[in-house]
Amino acid sequence: MLDLTYELPKPKVIAGAKHDWELVIGMEVHAQVSSNAKLFSGASTQFGAEPNSNVAFVDAAMPGMLPVINEYCVEQAVRTGLGLKADINLWSAFDRKNYFYPDLPQGYQISQLYHPIVGEGEVLVELGDGTARMVRIERIHMEQDAGKSIHDMDPSMSFVDLNRTGVCLMEIVSRPDIRGPEEAAAYIAKLRQIMRYLGTCDGNMQNGNLRADVNVSICRAGQYEKYQETQDFSHLGTRCEIKNMNSMRFIQQAIEVEARRQIAIVEAGGEVEQETRLYDPDKGETRSMRSKEEAHDYRYFPDPDLLPLEIEQDWVDGIKAALPELPDDKKARFIKDFGLTDYDASVLTADLESASYFDEVAKGRSGKLAANWVINELFGRLKKDDKDITDSPVSPAQLGGVIDLIASDAISGKIAKDLFEIVYTEGGDPAQIVEERGMKQVTDTGAIEAALDEIIAANPAQVEKAKENPKLAGWFVGQVMKATGGKANPKAVNELVAKKLG
Repeated sequence: MLDLTYELPKPKVIAGAKHDWELVIGMEVHAQVSSNAKLFSGASTQFGAEPNSNVAFVDAAMPGMLPVINEYCVEQAVRTGLGLKADINLWSAFDRKNYFYPDLPQGYQISQLYHPIVGEGEVLVELGDGTARMVRIERIHMEQDAGKSIHDMDPSMSFVDLNRTGVCLMEIVSRPDIRGPEEAAAYIAKLRQIMRYLGTCDGNMQNGNLRADVNVSICRAGQYEKYQETQDFSHLGTRCEIKNMNSMRFIQQAIEVEARRQIAIVEAGGEVEQETRLYDPDKGETRSMRSKEEAHDYRYFPDPDLLPLEIEQDWVDGIKAALPELPDDKKARFIKDFGLTDYDASVLTADLESASYFDEVAKGRSGKLAANWVINELFGRLKKDDKDITDSPVSPAQLGGVIDLIASDAISGKIAKDLFEIVYTEGGDPAQIVEERGMKQVTDTGAIEAALDEIIAANPAQVEKAKENPKLAGWFVGQVMKATGGKANPKAVNELVAKKLG
C-alpha cells in the first residue's frame, strides 16, 4: 500500500492592501459517466453526432414518457465511489430540481439531493514538491445533464441541441479542503486519473465530459484551523461559485482572480455576496451570473416517476472485487518491486496505458533500466512526434528486446539508441536487426587491444599527456570507439586504457 506519511502543502497566501489572506476552496466536479446510453433512456451518448439526433422521447419530454434507470450508469457510479474509498449507500433516491432551462425540455432536472448513491470518501492529492493533501469527498450523486444552447449561429436567434440532455453525470462534491490554485488543479487531475483507471469517465475536458464548479472564499490566518476544529463555516468567508470550468489553467487563473476580488471588497469595508459567477479568461475577471440559490429555491421534491434505488451489498462487493489496481497502489508497487524513484513511478502511472506498457516491458527485467528507456527514449520520441503511448510504433515486446540485448552485453548503450531508432521507424525484431546489420558489440578484448595499441603507437605525445593527467585518458577511449564503429564494449575499453596508460 501507499506510504501515507507526507507533509502538508502550505496554503496560498495573497497579500491585500491591509492584511494577508488565505484561500479556501471546495469543488463540485461534474463527470460524464462512460456509458453507451443515457441515464433514463436508451438514446446514444456519442459525442459529435448530428444535432438533436441522439434524443429519445423521454429526453424530449414527450407527454406520457416515463424514465427507466440505466443499471450500468448506477454500476459506474458505485465503481467510482469505491475507487474514491467512499461509502456506498444501498438506499438512495431521485429528486426533481425545478428550474427553467431552454435546453432541458422537462423543465426540471432529475438529481439526488437528499439521498445520494455515494457518501463520504477521500482523495490523496500529491503535488510536485513532495507535499500532499487528503481531500475529503462529501458525496457523489447521479443526475441528468442538460442540453446545449448555441448563440453564435444567427444574430437574432439561439439554437438548442438536445443530444447531451439526459446523459448521466456524477457530481463529486468535495469538502473545502483545498488551499490554493495549484492544489485545485492537482485535485482535478487526480480525480481524472482515478476515473480513467476505473473506466467510469474518459476525463475529456475539451468535450465537456469533465467540468468543475469552483467555490472560493478567503479568510485570515488561523481561521481555517478553527473551522477544522469545529466544522463551523462561520470562521470562513462567504464563498462564491465559479461555474462550468473545463480547463486546468483557467481554473487556477479564476481562483486567483476571484480571491483578489473578494479581498478588495472586504478590505474596502464591504461584504462578499454569495453568488454564482463566470470566469472571462479574455478579460481576466469573474462576473456575476446569478445570486446563489439554496435548495428551497429549486423546489426539490421526490421524483414521483422513480422508485427509491435499492442495491444489494453482494452486488457492490462484486464490483469491488473486480476493481483494477488504482494509481496510488500501482505507484507504490512500482517503487517497491522495481526500485523506482517517486518521480519515475508518478510519470509511469500518470495514465493506465503508460503504466500497462511499462509493466509489460519491466516484467522479468531491470525495472530501473526499463523505466529509463520508457520515460527518456520512448516518451521523449513520442512527444517529439506528437503521439500518444497508444500510437507507439514500438511495442512493449520490441522495447523489451532492446533492453535484453543491452543487459546481455550484445550491444552498447549507444548502439541501443541506433537500434531503437530503426525499430521505431522501420519495425522488426531487435535481435534479428542486430544480427543482420552487424550491430553486435565487440567484446573480444584481443580485437579491442589491437585497436588501442595502434592508437597509442600513433600518438606518443598524447600518451605522455595522459600519463601526466589521467583525465585525458578519455581521448583514447573515444578513439577506440571511433575505430570500432562504436561497437567496442565501453567497459572493456576503459579497463584496457587504464591498464595500458598505467
